[in-house]
Amino acid sequence: MVIHGGFWHQRYGLELGRPLADDLVAHGVAAFNVEYRRVDGGGGWPETGDDVLAALSALPGGPGPVVTLGHSAGGHLAVWAAARHPRVTAAVSQAGVLDLLSHPAVTRRAAELLGGTPDEVPDRYADASPTALLPIGKPVVLVHGDADEDVPFEQSAAFARASGAELVALPGVGHMDVITVGTPAWEACRDAALRLAGARPRRSRPTAPRHRGGG
Repeated sequence: MVIHGGFWHQRYGLELGRPLADDLVAHGVAAFNVEYRRVDGGGGWPETGDDVLAALSALPGGPGPVVTLGHSAGGHLAVWAAARHPRVTAAVSQAGVLDLLSHPAVTRRAAELLGGTPDEVPDRYADASPTALLPIGKPVVLVHGDADEDVPFEQSAAFARASGAELVALPGVGHMDVITVGTPAWEACRDAALRLAGARPRRSRPTAPRHRGGG
């Protein structure tokens, strides 16, 4: 299941995920590109998260694994859903927003989603932040470029250290590269999703070194 990003705002929609879903289908898996209510469009918390859970519940039944793949704010929702929904078997975070408290710029944007600051609505931060939900209890792969200009690389690095999740660090890669089909950055994300889904990536060499976080 592909979950688009855009800092939970209305100006970005599921069109961001269509090329990713198409490429996943071309590599032999079923892919569902889902939408959710966003800030200024009926979203907020818990509505935005509830929509992702509802999308997971609406997926066709079957014995196969269900992997959430999300970029930026979608990475937040992908990992959050892995913690919250029993159908999710694994998650791939593409430059995901994983800790809503540790970086001031991220916390400022999260306040728009959650309807207040950490002091004003602490229960929402505790419910919505993937870091606060550790241990997730399922495989998580974190793909993040160290030249990301929008979501600090440390969001993924710190989550890997705290959780033991697999970190795929991409040197020199920016925020949008990981959702640009045809780039090595996207191929790293696709390969992780296919691997977690039990599908064999149609490639003969790894895209990027993989590092497993400790702690």
